[in-house]
Order: sequence, then C-alpha cells, then structure tokens
Amino acid sequence: MATIHFFFEDPTIPAKTVTGNYVDQSILEITEEHDVHLNHNCGGVCACSTCHIYVEKGADFIEEISDKEEDFIDRATNPRLESRLACQCILLDESAEISVTIPNQSWIIGHEH
Repeated sequence: MATIHFFFEDPTIPAKTVTGNYVDQSILEITEEHDVHLNHNCGGVCACSTCHIYVEKGADFIEEISDKEEDFIDRATNPRLESRLACQCILLDESAEISVTIPNQSWIIGHEH
C-alpha cells in the first residue's frame, strides 16, 4: 500500500496521511478522494498552476516532470526545485511513501476541495 503524507503551509489546515492502492492515480485525484484541501482550477489537465505542490520525499515514486508541466510551474507562486503539479504526479509504485507540502492557497479564487 502507498502512503502519502500531506502537509500545509497554511497553519489552519491540519496535516493528513492517507494509504491505499494508488498506482496510476495522480496526487490530485487522491486529494479529491480523501477530502484534502487543494485548489485545481483547470480540472487536472495541466493547463494552470493552481495544484502546485512541493514533493518533499518520494519523487522517485511518481512520473517524471514534463516540459509542459515545467512551463506551468514557472508561473506558480514560489516555485522551488521540488515543485510539481499534483495533476501530473502519477504514482508508479504500490509501495510508495511520499511527503507533499501544499503551499498556502488562500489567495487563489476558484475550485478547491
């Protein structure tokens, strides 16, 4: 079973850990299944940067970053080396252990969960 730890820059949102068989699912889809707060205005098709996250641990367990994703990360607020778009982080291994930090999204207007 995969384990994903979600942490938040917004101190009002508590951390959450989820486990399950998530192979071939995106981190965005997993947030939807488990009521984890993450904005996603384009619906998960790599057309914006609102589902921007930091993959702190376990990047080897997800698909590599594409050029298109890199272009949208450049538009995100406070991008870092570990920045990814949750809609593009497809899990590859059923035994994955991943830690993700979700940036403060209080300024984003749009769809959130």
